[in-house]
Amino acid sequence: MTLEQKKIYFFSDFHLGVPSYEESLLREKKICRWLDEIRPTVGQLFILGDVFDFWFEYKHVVPKGYVRLLGKLADFADNGIPITIFTGNHDMWMFDYLPKQIGVKLLREPQGYEFNGSKFLIGHGDGLGPGDKGYKFIKKVFANKFCQWLFARLHPDFGINMANFWSRKSRQHTGHHDAVYLGDDKEFLVQYIKETEKHKHYDYYIFGHRHLPIDKQIGSSRYVNLGDWITYFTYAVWDGTNLELKKFE
Repeated sequence: MTLEQKKIYFFSDFHLGVPSYEESLLREKKICRWLDEIRPTVGQLFILGDVFDFWFEYKHVVPKGYVRLLGKLADFADNGIPITIFTGNHDMWMFDYLPKQIGVKLLREPQGYEFNGSKFLIGHGDGLGPGDKGYKFIKKVFANKFCQWLFARLHPDFGINMANFWSRKSRQHTGHHDAVYLGDDKEFLVQYIKETEKHKHYDYYIFGHRHLPIDKQIGSSRYVNLGDWITYFTYAVWDGTNLELKKFE
């Protein structure tokens, strides 16, 4: 397969670390099997956030685990496969560790791209569109440099355990919303796309965050949500002409 025939893959929302070490490890191994399977065809990888259920980089400490996935990504990057990671709401505290150790490009906001004449807007998807003012406020707090400095003063054993507790509570509160499509008027990302299209056109909008595989035509644009690797094990692939939402195993 020539470089021009290589494909672009999009996947997100692994939430490694939950609900238990054993289940997370099985999921991590499944992700690595998928990466091995697609490797001959990969031209570029986009990971759209929430790789980890919680991640915070202290100056000299990072959370334990995930060595299989991180090693696999490092091997891809070492062999010239570009990898872009968008931070999600669960792992927005990625800083320089993965860019330095693996060689990934790290982005925090949706980014526009053009592939073979088609325009894409790609991002995690959290905090976009109308409503959800409580979360948007909390996100600003979490992104604040001073607040991050304060959290870094906590011992990792305490800080990471506390963050994992609140992450589980958040999932229990919002989990039932992930199971169903709420309707165009209540889906924040659908509203975001419609508003964006008033000012700038993209052929494809690709997001994560929603934990529900979605492939929907909105006007002249197509909205694809990648689902997750907890329940659905779904991803999207662009072959240069077509974008397809697919399921592994």
